[in-house]
Amino acid sequence: MKKWMLSISVVALFLSGCVQQKSSSEEEVVQEDASSQEETSIVPSNRLSGENYRMILPYQPSEARGVITNQVANRVDIDEMEEGLRRLSMDSYSPEDYYFQEGQYFDSNRVYNWIDELNPEVSLGSDEETFRENPRYLSHVLEQNYLTQTEDGNVNLEGISIGLAMKSVYQFQTDTGEPYQYEDISESAMMEQATEIAQDIVNDIRENDEELSDVPIMIGIYREEEQASPVPGNFVAKTNVDGGSSSIDGWEDVEEENILFPSDEGQEKYYDDQELVTSFGNEIRDFFPNYVGMVGEGFYIDEELQKLRIDVPIEFYGKGEVIGFTQYVYGLIEDMFPNYYDIEVNITSSQKTESLLYRNAGEDEIQVHIYD
Repeated sequence: MKKWMLSISVVALFLSGCVQQKSSSEEEVVQEDASSQEETSIVPSNRLSGENYRMILPYQPSEARGVITNQVANRVDIDEMEEGLRRLSMDSYSPEDYYFQEGQYFDSNRVYNWIDELNPEVSLGSDEETFRENPRYLSHVLEQNYLTQTEDGNVNLEGISIGLAMKSVYQFQTDTGEPYQYEDISESAMMEQATEIAQDIVNDIRENDEELSDVPIMIGIYREEEQASPVPGNFVAKTNVDGGSSSIDGWEDVEEENILFPSDEGQEKYYDDQELVTSFGNEIRDFFPNYVGMVGEGFYIDEELQKLRIDVPIEFYGKGEVIGFTQYVYGLIEDMFPNYYDIEVNITSSQKTESLLYRNAGEDEIQVHIYD
């Protein structure tokens, strides 16, 4: 029970950090927004962890809010792209020195214009070959802003990150009512197009956004997974454009990947990890008759497992079963999984998430939360 209460306290601490109320750990600053208007904002002195940016309060949503949900079909791709771009940005804009803010400079019209103008134009009613030879590579342009605080209490924009969501599979209809067809896009063809698209966007920013002319830009290329994939795609490349420059001088490979367990890819690339996840599932099957299978997702950087997430769907017939099963899974995690990567196990029923077990890399204690 103490472990469950600890988890609740952590959640309460997180939520309290989101309340817009100035405390001794916060200070007021003056921020100039994208329209050159000054306004008073609050910056918290503390971060939730060393892996998180402090954020400007009150929280301002993106000027292109909602575009990503219209343009990127898979929900898991949306989450991974947003989180992954922040993760890549840490190499350019350290969380020790920079604050995070959603993009404030490129509104929905600007983003939609980029998407339309930088993709091939194919008219509805064209033949299948025309569609296949002219796929729409670009799905979305994601903007993030990174700010620093000056000695006189102002916060200034000091860096922008731009994520380009690029398709791995092009879905199209030759005409209204016709069945959908699909065209695979190789990573090399995708990167060739991404390079041209990125250069066009940088040129447009430098020529038409005077307030951004000297701001450094980090660009990440995100390769989407197909629409029905249970795991997201990943960033494959990044580059930095110096303030005042419009030149993209090549790309740095990003060695990240999200792997489904169990899967043929998991078996081929990460056999030991897949065997461990499979053994975990077998232990559950022996204990619980209503077990119908589970889905695991491993996040890797440079082929090293960083986080393992496992979703376990089971039908329960009472709270006692939930508690007993959660206790059993707690023991399995302790006995089976090493602590050099994050692990998260979500236990769900058809109605809701029943319980969550989580352990950070390097820690011994497993955090548990059983939902009401």
